[in-house]
Amino acid sequence: MIIGAGAAGTSLANRLVGRLDGAEITILDPSTEHLYQPGLSLVAAGLKPASYTQSNTADWLSKGITLIPEAAAAIDPVAKTVSTSGAQTFAYDFLVVAPGLVLDHDAIEGFSLDLVGTNGIGALYPGAQYAAKTWEAASKFTEDGGVGIFTRPATEMKCAGAPLKHAFLIEDIATRTAGAGKHEMHYASNNNSLFGLPIVSEKVRMLFEDRGITPQYSHVLKAIEPGRKIATFATPEGDTEMGYDYLHVISPQRAPDVVRQSGLSWADKWTDQGWVEVDQQTLRHLRYPEVFALGDVAGVPKGKTAASVKWQVPVVEDHLIAAIEGREGNAVYDGYTSCPLMTRVGRAMLVEFDYHNNLTPSFPGIIAPLEELWISWLMEEVALKATYNAMLRGKA
Repeated sequence: MIIGAGAAGTSLANRLVGRLDGAEITILDPSTEHLYQPGLSLVAAGLKPASYTQSNTADWLSKGITLIPEAAAAIDPVAKTVSTSGAQTFAYDFLVVAPGLVLDHDAIEGFSLDLVGTNGIGALYPGAQYAAKTWEAASKFTEDGGVGIFTRPATEMKCAGAPLKHAFLIEDIATRTAGAGKHEMHYASNNNSLFGLPIVSEKVRMLFEDRGITPQYSHVLKAIEPGRKIATFATPEGDTEMGYDYLHVISPQRAPDVVRQSGLSWADKWTDQGWVEVDQQTLRHLRYPEVFALGDVAGVPKGKTAASVKWQVPVVEDHLIAAIEGREGNAVYDGYTSCPLMTRVGRAMLVEFDYHNNLTPSFPGIIAPLEELWISWLMEEVALKATYNAMLRGKA
């Protein structure tokens, strides 16, 4: 049983169907639409249409995989059953938890999704239509000028480079459109850093300084007043208000309720977020060995990107098949995470790293990880989707 037909669940299911002759492989997901999430940053910058990120969930699944178009409503890891939103209950021998994460919009007072695209408010994370509406608000800002504020939450989050990408791209487009000096831009970081890797954080700080983007450290968005265009941030010195003409909102991110209520979450880590308690090298649950977690919901220090999924899936495949065959697997996930950090239209830095914050370039001596390069941009705009699609098919 696989919960979730996103990048992780679909990739694993397609790999398993070719290796497990006669196995029953069932995948649960209520969404008929598959979302290519890496493309949302391009949609929110007016560089791709919303349709670029959209496809049909069922089209990606190989013959031999049973898709149940319902959500998981309850998980009982003791009885080894999953109940669905359609009141069905399924027993499993092995369970892979890969439902993604949820955006906690209610955590930001005054914010709701129907505001996106109005009153200068953007939010690219919720999906294709919201990324397109984000561009509606952002494009007005690039043309008219004013104050732009770009935020990130204090929780763990998928693709922590996306808030930076959006800030960089909108600054670049704004400078090309209205001209230099027409925009005042602020990046509200949740702590005293701009990126989890110190060397990358310093590089971003230098680029911000060069581009006139002011970091606001330890500023966590807690409320907005759309009518007044006022954002309230929690800071170590207390709440502070900032006015804006454009505000990019990224809500706090958590595991879905079905996971948080299942008993599968960490009891002593990320207790407000509920990520699944797994071994960080095998992605196998530490208390329920027949349970694995993949993708955003996995409780590991790194790995909430599509590139991470590409490296996680073969590890779970190895250990799952080994368990079925009564032996030990040997594949290891080292925390590989990749972030093609777009810094201008046509330029990007290919940032790759592991659990230990080591840079792990895929093309050493060819693509410098902290250089703004055209080839790195092509990898994000062109090559990444082809690789992603091959991964979904179980071929990469």
